[in-house]
Amino acid sequence: MLSSVRRGKSSGFTLVEMVMVIIILGVMVLGVSSFVIIGTRIFVESTTVDQVLSQSRFVMERMTREMRNAVPNSLRVTESPVTFQCIEFVPIQASGSYLDLPISPEPTRLTGTVMVPSQGIDTDHRILVYPLRPADIYAATPTASTGHLFDVKDFDSNTLTFERAVRFSEASPRNRFFMVGNAVSYCFFADGNIRRYSGYNMFNTDQPTPADMAGDTDTDGALMAENVMITGGNWPISYTPGTLINNAVVQLTPQFEVNEQAFQYQHQVQVVNVP
Repeated sequence: MLSSVRRGKSSGFTLVEMVMVIIILGVMVLGVSSFVIIGTRIFVESTTVDQVLSQSRFVMERMTREMRNAVPNSLRVTESPVTFQCIEFVPIQASGSYLDLPISPEPTRLTGTVMVPSQGIDTDHRILVYPLRPADIYAATPTASTGHLFDVKDFDSNTLTFERAVRFSEASPRNRFFMVGNAVSYCFFADGNIRRYSGYNMFNTDQPTPADMAGDTDTDGALMAENVMITGGNWPISYTPGTLINNAVVQLTPQFEVNEQAFQYQHQVQVVNVP
């Protein structure tokens, strides 16, 4: 009698109950894991899209600011039908009005008088007067005695001293001069990258290619953005040179693609044409 009572008080799980519990737990784990996976995927995709958007805004804003500060008539565009498209320009380091410079047909002279710009004058830069075409800048010879662009040896008060006796080819209607350094190029590549080049030799009659610029600087340019989509050879830069009555206009229409989502900019930059 005692042994039967003990057997009645014993408890446990049957095999069916254990299988049912395992099935229920499995379904719950699958549901939770699916929820976590979907949430993680949404977060990763949204982060990737946000990163590309940030990169695209940054490069568009920087290009706009730099091109608006470009020397008039210094912009030029080149492209390879299937590989790249580049826009090159010379940023203004300082600008102001000159009071007295040796200008043709005057004889060459070693000094000139200018009004000091707010940025000051750095003798590592060159002085440029009245560039009417890209060749006046890129085909210039700063070591020559006649031209538009010359090296500066010294600056004291309002007096510029040149490396040699020089004479500027033409006078600016507004007596304006620019202090300039090296050129800058932005290149769009068919592989989706945008790169910025600087520090290369700017004195090239023909616009240099990315390989030329990389060869001068031992770098492949600074990566500014990725995921640019180039289709059918439709490059994103369109340039209309300035005239006597219109400013130069750069039309930027890059299209970015990420996670099968595409968005395109329609951006216009005006470069003031007041040489």
